[in-house]
Amino acid sequence: MAGLDLEAMIGRFRDRAEAVKSRPLPPVGGEERQFFIRQAQNDFQDFALIGDATAAVENGYLVLRVDLRPADQRT
Repeated sequence: MAGLDLEAMIGRFRDRAEAVKSRPLPPVGGEERQFFIRQAQNDFQDFALIGDATAAVENGYLVLRVDLRPADQRT
């Protein structure tokens, strides 16, 4: 697909995952703080999953493959 740089897209997700890890906590407490922490964990997981994917365009579909096996079980 012309104009779609899959490696650059995956790289942006890796960058976003790293940004979430280094995101400072805002000066909030209580439930708001816990919500912020949970949201950051979800954001990191989502961005990291896509950042670890291999991407391809197959029959007009963007296909992301993520190997969820432990590193020592990957081939």
